[in-house]
Amino acid sequence: MKLDNLKFVGFDNFKGIFDSDLLTISIKNSIIYAILMTVFQTSLGLILAVFLDRKLKTKNILRSMFFLPAVFSPLIIGYLWSYIMSTSDFGLINRAVTALGFAKINFLGNPDLALYSVVGTQLWQWTGWAMVIFLANLQSIPKDLYEAAEIDGANSWGKFWRVTLPLMQPSVNVVSVTAMIGGLKVFDIIFALTEGGPGNSTQTIMTAYIKTVFTEGFYAKGAAFGVVFFIAVMIITMVMMSFLRKWGEQTR
Repeated sequence: MKLDNLKFVGFDNFKGIFDSDLLTISIKNSIIYAILMTVFQTSLGLILAVFLDRKLKTKNILRSMFFLPAVFSPLIIGYLWSYIMSTSDFGLINRAVTALGFAKINFLGNPDLALYSVVGTQLWQWTGWAMVIFLANLQSIPKDLYEAAEIDGANSWGKFWRVTLPLMQPSVNVVSVTAMIGGLKVFDIIFALTEGGPGNSTQTIMTAYIKTVFTEGFYAKGAAFGVVFFIAVMIITMVMMSFLRKWGEQTR
């Protein structure tokens, strides 16, 4: 590109992306993706941590098994699960489904299922990481607080609700905020599983950004895309932090 060909266009690039169906779809998908990741990664990680904090003979093995997917690249996980969910003969899930007498499920080729299949894959990878954060927080809670709660007549649910959960607020903040940001900027696992398809059903802000800049070659429009993305993440993170801070104040 020659510098002589460049010209100032004001806010035309911003107007262009807000008039684009691709941006609308990608924002909607990113919000759905980020909310699902935040809710399920936090809740499932917490449930796993509480379960594996008990005196189980196999707890160290189970902890390692759940954390193992987090050490691999999202690209590797994506390509692995693209085979597992495939409708071809080597797709393990569909082989089990057909063995039970049901029709094959097109997890990644069905526009109504594809986004949720990607969310499920990423949950499988990162729930173990959330579990480790919660376990570290759980083991720092003094045991005498539970003994005092038992003397007051609290059952298992009462001890969890009145002792465990309020003292887990720091780790809940870390896991939920990182899950939200990770969900908003997800790219690699979607690239490996669906490349944004079928159609645009799994396009997110980052995949739309990469498509705009590197596939279509609209660099200025892509830069405007990046600015909008940065502002959106900043606002959502500030709102979320404010909510978590108020929740923490109410539970003290």
